[in-house]
Amino acid sequence: MVAAAVIDARGRVLIAQRPAGKHLAGLWEFPGGKMEPGETRVDALRRELQEEIGIVIEQPRPLLRLRHSYSYGDVLLDVWVVRRYRGEPRGLDGQSLRWCSRSSLPAAGLLPADQPIIGALRLPERLRVGETPYYRVHGFEDFMARHSQGSQPDGGGPLRGVSCRAGDEARAAVSAGAEFVALDEPLGAGELTDLCGSLTAPVFARDLPLGRAWGLGASGINELG
Repeated sequence: MVAAAVIDARGRVLIAQRPAGKHLAGLWEFPGGKMEPGETRVDALRRELQEEIGIVIEQPRPLLRLRHSYSYGDVLLDVWVVRRYRGEPRGLDGQSLRWCSRSSLPAAGLLPADQPIIGALRLPERLRVGETPYYRVHGFEDFMARHSQGSQPDGGGPLRGVSCRAGDEARAAVSAGAEFVALDEPLGAGELTDLCGSLTAPVFARDLPLGRAWGLGASGINELG
């Protein structure tokens, strides 16, 4: 499935209410839907947002891929950020829409599967600061040592990022609980695309223009010294 955090000029995020008759009716979610056979992820996102809320999107940014287990099975959600679009969002399926500030999203009654998106939306497109109230970038060796000692926090604090030299380190860090990875070295286009497609966490690429990084699947670029 694909979903979008549609963000308006005031920085507000659009959410939609699940209508009566659907699973978890009354809760709120980021708009999107199922991919059709043969569609790319971006094509599915464009189609779903045009059919569901009547907008035409331009240059969506990959955010994260996440898995969530419901009673009826697992859901793999491919989430994007949409800042550039044409048209005024409206509920074409009869669903209610609501604009929220990012600070109000935790209390908005979102689906359980959508909860990790709230924190990921605090990540910048250009990673220039290693620590903020919303995230912290750890060194790979330190992070993995803490993990091996069983001292990783259970969550609830700043997102845990890890600085990684290569794809193998990035995969190991995510397996150990990293919530995003910042690459210290540039990767080839194919290697970066494969890495981003294999991880359920945002990836910040190195030494690429921002648009190129998005096109290869990265959420942003790492500009930390």
